[in-house]
Amino acid sequence: MSEQKTTASKLTNNIEKKKVIELVVIALVTILVWNLPTEVFGIDGLNVVQQRIIAIFVFATLSWLTEAIPSWATSLAIITIMCLTVTDNSLLPFKVENPDELLKAKAVMASFADPVIMLFLGGFILAIAATKSGLDVVLAKNLIRPFGKKSENVLLGFLLITGLFSMFVSNTATAAMMLTFLTPVFAALPANGKGRIALTMSIPVAANIGGMGTPIGTPPNAIALKYLNDPEGLNLGLGFGEWMAFMFPLAIIILLISWRIILYFFPFTKKTIELEIKGEAHKGWRMWVVVVTFITTILLWVIPKEYTGIDANTVALVPMGVFALTGVITAKDLREIDWAVIWMVAGGFALGLGMNGSGLADRAIESIPFGEWSPIVILVVSGLICYFLSNFISNTATAALLVPILAVVCTGMGDKLGSIGGTPTVLIGIALAASSAMCLPISTPPNAIAYSTGLVEQKHMLKIGLSVGVISMILGYSLLFVIGRMGIL
Repeated sequence: MSEQKTTASKLTNNIEKKKVIELVVIALVTILVWNLPTEVFGIDGLNVVQQRIIAIFVFATLSWLTEAIPSWATSLAIITIMCLTVTDNSLLPFKVENPDELLKAKAVMASFADPVIMLFLGGFILAIAATKSGLDVVLAKNLIRPFGKKSENVLLGFLLITGLFSMFVSNTATAAMMLTFLTPVFAALPANGKGRIALTMSIPVAANIGGMGTPIGTPPNAIALKYLNDPEGLNLGLGFGEWMAFMFPLAIIILLISWRIILYFFPFTKKTIELEIKGEAHKGWRMWVVVVTFITTILLWVIPKEYTGIDANTVALVPMGVFALTGVITAKDLREIDWAVIWMVAGGFALGLGMNGSGLADRAIESIPFGEWSPIVILVVSGLICYFLSNFISNTATAALLVPILAVVCTGMGDKLGSIGGTPTVLIGIALAASSAMCLPISTPPNAIAYSTGLVEQKHMLKIGLSVGVISMILGYSLLFVIGRMGIL
């Protein structure tokens, strides 16, 4: 017994030493990038504030990848460093000659209360209420039953149901809702098996991929469509059905491939799941409050904003307000929310704000000589840039940054892009690449929500996210190239 304790102690010490070494290396690299001459970066007009943000980006990337410090701690460090060094409230040694180059400290701090954070909280509150009322048990029984008892078929069921939901409902809301249905299913699986990891990973993967299927599935789709249909721009008149005609089948195919990938990395030790989901819906008026609020919230998420006047983030306040007023959720229940995930996501938002608000992202993109490249290179490189950025900052922010710039650049190239179908192929490719980026917990809100369960580690997410993302990019861009060559768009 003492030998086991000694071995465990040595292992712990080795891990701690490794993390200390990683942290020292990260700090040294960050300091180096912070103090390099601006000319080294090859970005015209790069100022000191933008260089500091590059250094902070390097710090964040290395910290998130190595997990030298917890992800939430990295995010808090990002916001702290930004407030102290690149905002109008910076410490005196970090002030710059031109105050207009600095970010607003209030804007950086507002990352903690970004509207998407409300969506997270609304999803968490719905999940808690569903569990307390037994609604999660009822839904799990009815949604999963058609897929039988075979473990891999149950996994397929979660992938397809989540994917279809996310085509019409916010990806974040879908992930939060679907993860509530897993709790009773886990009871039928061994605690130490890989099945729980497989099922948990299926939710963010399906939510991210499913969003490709419709124009409203994810914000990057809507951003691309806005520029494709702009009467003063391309004026393509691309409709809901036309988008779904080629993107819906693509999403389904990628979901089926994802199913096999997840099973390959995380096979079930138990081949069948006896879904004797115990428990019933609780009796009483509070149960009806949960049911009505659940249905109302989902309907408000599904119905387009032009018919309700409120967006998905505002809708998330409905369950919070109703459950608080009726006593369905108590102060004690709020402790169950994984606040570390909230802080982690806020750090990603702050980093995106820094890159966009400082003008760094614009300068970096404008420094890329798109006009000198062949159409295929433009298509691939623009997609890879979007994929890389979307893994670290909001895919919506990435699309909002890239699409307008590429719309101008590509339109200005005239017929040169004709061999790949023109500007539409490039812009839709951006939306596709944004949805394919899912390597880290901070890559997308569904990833963060799945990570908050504690059942998946960052290495699991990297393994599945990279595999599915690469395949999604290859299949998606191949389809866009063929459609472009045929002149369908």
